[in-house]
Amino acid sequence: MRRTMFRRTVTAAGVGILALGAACSSPAPPQGSGAHEAPAPPAVVAPVGTSVPPSADPSPVPPPQLPLGGRSIFPDHLVIADYGSSGGAALGVLGVGSPDEAAEAVTRRAQLYTSFGRRVQPAMELIATVALSTPGPDGTYSSRGNLDAVQRYLDAAHRHHELLILDFQPGRGDYLPEVARFEKFLIDPSVGVALDPEWNVGRGEVPGQVIGSSSAAQINAVSTYLSGLVAAHDLPDKLFVVHQFRTTMLPDREQITQAPGLETVLHADGFGAQTTKIAVYHALAIPIPPFHPALKLFLTQDTNMMSPQQVMALNPPPEMITYQ
Repeated sequence: MRRTMFRRTVTAAGVGILALGAACSSPAPPQGSGAHEAPAPPAVVAPVGTSVPPSADPSPVPPPQLPLGGRSIFPDHLVIADYGSSGGAALGVLGVGSPDEAAEAVTRRAQLYTSFGRRVQPAMELIATVALSTPGPDGTYSSRGNLDAVQRYLDAAHRHHELLILDFQPGRGDYLPEVARFEKFLIDPSVGVALDPEWNVGRGEVPGQVIGSSSAAQINAVSTYLSGLVAAHDLPDKLFVVHQFRTTMLPDREQITQAPGLETVLHADGFGAQTTKIAVYHALAIPIPPFHPALKLFLTQDTNMMSPQQVMALNPPPEMITYQ
């Protein structure tokens, strides 16, 4: 699958872009042995008009839990994630090695953030559908995704007690149909969703040639759907991430609503020098509450990549940090 790549940078004011027990009983005596047989206990007979009380109910089954236990993510946890696709490092570090190796790498990176007063929740953000430079199988300029690959990463997430966040790049299509095709994964307590407006383009536009955008109506349609799954399956809170690195990517962001059962993260994206990234983080002015701020760091494309101490010194400090 060939994908046009382009280089993007961020600038401060306009956030600009440069293309790119068992019980034992005694045995019964043998017949004719003459052994005394104890009489059978009398049957329990309830008075007329009453019933025999039932035996004690078994212990109730606890509701589904998050990978590290509990039913909510913030404010107790700090999420540290690696980003990418299966099968290689072209789109992010998560594709390096097997799913288990990727999960182990995230666990090691998460250890860098254990001194900041929150329990650290490692996560893998896996690109589920990737934007294409050609129409693709559905004419939407987006792949249909690889369900088998998602299952492999989910199995690894379970083994390592990590979150798995499925990232969607719809091209000319819409998020909701793409997200709904992955419902069998979304009812898992460990699985969250990320939407990437950069790769959501209009008619006549090609991903990678322009920077896309998404409306609040599109975002809210997905959050409403996910909120319904959480309620129907008694799931713990689900992580819901929306990426952004310039204001025009979410033109009516103020209309994005907070759906019950979701913990919504607005994720400051884009690579550049430290001063530029900090300026963009503040320029996006992520409204908290009700949303949670996040920051992405690029391992090879950031100039003098920020340290964990520098990241957590931001005001407000990010509650999710992703590495690509």
